[in-house]
Amino acid sequence: MSLKAFLHELQFDPDKAKSSDWEIDWDDAPLPYKLYRGLPTFPLSAEVPLSLTEARVIAKPKLRELGHFLWYTFGLTRLSQSVFGPEAGEDWGDTLQVCRRFVPSGGGLYPSELYLYLKLEELPSGIYHYDAAHHRLILLREGQFDDYLRKALGNRCDISASFGAAFVSTMFWKNYFKYNNFSYRLQGLDSGLLIGQLLEATKRFGFETGVCFQFLDRAVNHLLGLSEREESVYAVIPLSAETEMEWFNDKNEDNGEALINANDLCRELGSIQPEHYMRSKRVLEYPKLIKMNEASMLDCLRSSRQYVGEKHAQHQVAAIKLPEASRLTYDLASVLRERYSPENEFELRPVGQLSAATLLNEVMSSFAYRNDLDGSLSRPEARVFLYGSFYGVEGISDGAYRYDESEHALRQVRAGDHRSWLQDGMSMDNVNLYQVPLCFHIAGDRNHLHAQLGYRGYRIQQMEAGMLVQRLLLATTASQMGGRPLLGFDAIGSDELYGMTALGHTSLIQIPVGYCRCRSRLEGSLAY
Repeated sequence: MSLKAFLHELQFDPDKAKSSDWEIDWDDAPLPYKLYRGLPTFPLSAEVPLSLTEARVIAKPKLRELGHFLWYTFGLTRLSQSVFGPEAGEDWGDTLQVCRRFVPSGGGLYPSELYLYLKLEELPSGIYHYDAAHHRLILLREGQFDDYLRKALGNRCDISASFGAAFVSTMFWKNYFKYNNFSYRLQGLDSGLLIGQLLEATKRFGFETGVCFQFLDRAVNHLLGLSEREESVYAVIPLSAETEMEWFNDKNEDNGEALINANDLCRELGSIQPEHYMRSKRVLEYPKLIKMNEASMLDCLRSSRQYVGEKHAQHQVAAIKLPEASRLTYDLASVLRERYSPENEFELRPVGQLSAATLLNEVMSSFAYRNDLDGSLSRPEARVFLYGSFYGVEGISDGAYRYDESEHALRQVRAGDHRSWLQDGMSMDNVNLYQVPLCFHIAGDRNHLHAQLGYRGYRIQQMEAGMLVQRLLLATTASQMGGRPLLGFDAIGSDELYGMTALGHTSLIQIPVGYCRCRSRLEGSLAY
């Protein structure tokens, strides 16, 4: 099967992407976090602040503050024990106990890992792994790597002006053991959810950031000591306390500068192979994931690789102007503690027009972020879009809409109550969409940006969708509602509902949003 055909299956026929005889060996499941052995460790403060209400003054963090930032970004935050209800059949009455993070993850498996390059006075400069299980840093490689990392990013970012960088990676086996080849789609989304949470946390801790999607993969993996058949970095996020730092300079690509080659760069550093543990004794092969990862890699870079987004088509219908809405102000720590993913706990209650307008405005306003695809463009073209099917929203007719961010308006694509359409497209009956007033769909380019970015475009698209999902979940919780990200839906049917095909778009993920009650569960915070 070609890689293009594989991506088409992931999007439009995901059941075919999984082996028909696939059996999950829960007894040999990997841990949801990576554990390194025999390396220097640096404990982090667990006395985290319980409130994050305002953006702090831009400043280089102390180790204590860095620990708080990492805990809110990707730490183990709570222990939850819930009881299966009658819908679980033979498992009715059984309990499930899991460690949760503030970032949602498909199946709670957390395939992402978080690494850091740090240059702080209280630590040896070098490459670290964030050990979420013990809330500490593990030193993988000591030294100053400004020049190496600058080259790995294509000489576009002034790493010397930063106090470090974060690396978001994917460990393939951590959710492949359950989801088989479908895990490739989940891994991009999970990475995006983590990046979205990291960017929101940096706003509260006073760091400047930019997301690098384009870098020399093998050089970055070599720096971190990763085996590429097991794990690979998906994004690099420099962290700075300098408001005037140069981000993603846009030099002329025909300036005659030589290509930066990954193999040449790797030879500048010796290899490291730190020992780690993930519990599984029998790890199966995942050749399609390896092929996709290899096809997505960049082996060489020029100084400038800016992606100029294409003008996207609009539905030729009148825009329904929404009432002016202010940005939401909320305590991020409180919202993260309150965030809940309902299933059959949705309760149909009316949503006001202003509430819907405020939610839409907050989601797209908070999504704006600095990245190496947009470079210095002040108003770049969007690569992911927000659609929604509304029912019983006061002042807005029932129907399927696309949100027009530029005009803060809705463009109706299809009038009517479409809950039965969406419910019929669900592959599981875990959510009753008849109880949901807002059902959002995040959409992107139907060809996954392949023409512009090759196979790397698919994983970038999934990451940006995940980043937008995290903004939607935070805004939803701040609006006293709940949201449930779902991939078990009929993408073809959703595309037809919104008339997306004519615009070259497709539905990437579905998020029902509404008021809800919480199921019975015993839960405790892991914060001191």
